[in-house]
Amino acid sequence: MHMLTMSRRALVAAALGIALTAGAALTHAQAQAPGRIRGQIEKVDGAMLAFKTRDGAVLNVKVADDARVGALEKASLADIKDDAFIGIAGMPQADGSIRAFSVHIFLPAQRGAVADRHGAWDARTGSTMTNAYVASRVKGKDGETLTVKYKGGEKKIVVTPETAITAVAKGDRGELKAGAEVIIMRAQKQADGSLLAQVMYVGRGVKPAM
Repeated sequence: MHMLTMSRRALVAAALGIALTAGAALTHAQAQAPGRIRGQIEKVDGAMLAFKTRDGAVLNVKVADDARVGALEKASLADIKDDAFIGIAGMPQADGSIRAFSVHIFLPAQRGAVADRHGAWDARTGSTMTNAYVASRVKGKDGETLTVKYKGGEKKIVVTPETAITAVAKGDRGELKAGAEVIIMRAQKQADGSLLAQVMYVGRGVKPAM
């Protein structure tokens, strides 16, 4: 009976050890997963890109075979219509509003496919991203204040002349050329240290600001 109890204890301990090891490995993998990466393509060699980030590092990036490549085109405040689905990168203000430094207008096909939400963002320290629908707008001396709604809430967005406004367009892998300004929205770190890019936006004459 004593031997059986000891065996059971050994099995439980072994199982716990495996679970802890797996959990630690998962945590490490999550910690190593890269976030959004912003920069410029320096060189193209087939599916491989030499990608210079905005902090000066050069990364080896492979474009996944099934990568989704979108484009960003210059737009204006007048292009933001009522009920438009937009993404706002901005800085929260003391009064609860958000001062936008970037607004991108989603494609109609992205409505419902991209989640409407509000949360932290990594473009600038303390910045947020709000994907939401335009409910109303008030013109001011230096731009407009938009009221936008998303699942679970709403925000007032201050759009100024300094806000970079773009429209999302269908992109093409052929646009991934040397000199192109790109934001990699999703990538996986590979065993050799390179990155596998899965979702990207390339700027058409603009520098992605979100």
